[in-house]
Amino acid sequence: MSEKKVFLDIFNTRKPIIAMIHLKGESEAEIQERAKKEIAIYVEEGVDCIMMENYYGDFIQLEKAIQYIVSLKLPIPIGVNCLNLDSMGFYLANKYELDIVQVDSVVGHVKQRDEATLQAFFDLERGRTKACLIGGVRFKYQPELSEKSLSEDLNIAKTRCDAVAVTQNATGEETSMEKIQEFRDSLGEFPLVVAAGVTDDNVLAQLAICDAAIVGSCFKDTKKDTGDVSRENVRKFMKLIKKHREAL
Repeated sequence: MSEKKVFLDIFNTRKPIIAMIHLKGESEAEIQERAKKEIAIYVEEGVDCIMMENYYGDFIQLEKAIQYIVSLKLPIPIGVNCLNLDSMGFYLANKYELDIVQVDSVVGHVKQRDEATLQAFFDLERGRTKACLIGGVRFKYQPELSEKSLSEDLNIAKTRCDAVAVTQNATGEETSMEKIQEFRDSLGEFPLVVAAGVTDDNVLAQLAICDAAIVGSCFKDTKKDTGDVSRENVRKFMKLIKKHREAL
C-alpha cells in the first residue's frame, strides 16, 4: 500500500468544492444514466472532487456508479460515502483506489462504553487504506450520546480522521457560522469541511473559516436534495468560487 496522502494535498486547488452524486432514480437504468449526466456536468463545470453516495440508491447501485466514474480516469479526486455501514465505504475505497472516504460520525454517536470499539474500528480501517477520511462530529441525523465536551470530542476526532466535517441538523439546512467557528477554534489548523447547507450566499463566508465544502442541494434545480442537478446552478456557483480563489 502506498503512503496515505495529506487531505488537502489531494486537491488541485485551495478551498476545494466536493460535489455529491446522490443516485436518484426510479429504476436501475435511470439511476445510472442520471449519475453519468451529473458526473459530466460536474466535470465540465469544474468542480474539484466528486463524492459518490447511496443517498437514494443501494450498495449495488453505488458500486456500479463507482465503476463507471473510475473508468473515466478523471484528473480530480473521487470519494465515497456508503451510508449506514461505514466499513463498506472503506471496502469500496480500497477496491477502486478512491481518494476519500466520508463517514457521517467518528465520535460521540455511540455510548461511552463503545468508544474504545469505535477507536479500534478506525485504527483498523485507516491502517489498511490509503484514502483520506472525512469524519463528521455532531453531524446531521446522528445521535449525540457523548459524555464529553465538543472540544474533547474534536480532539478525539483528530486521531480518527484526516478532516472533520461540520453540519447543522439536516440536509440542506445552513450550518451556522457560530458552529463553524466553534469547530475551528477547537481544531486549530486541522482540516475542516462544511458539509451541508452551503449556498451561493454563504459559501464565501464559510470558506473563510473552512478548508473545503461538500455541496449537494445547492446544485439542484430546486435547491433541495430531491431536485435534479442543474448545470446552470453548478456553473454559477463555481464561477463564484473561481473568482474568490483569484483574490486569495
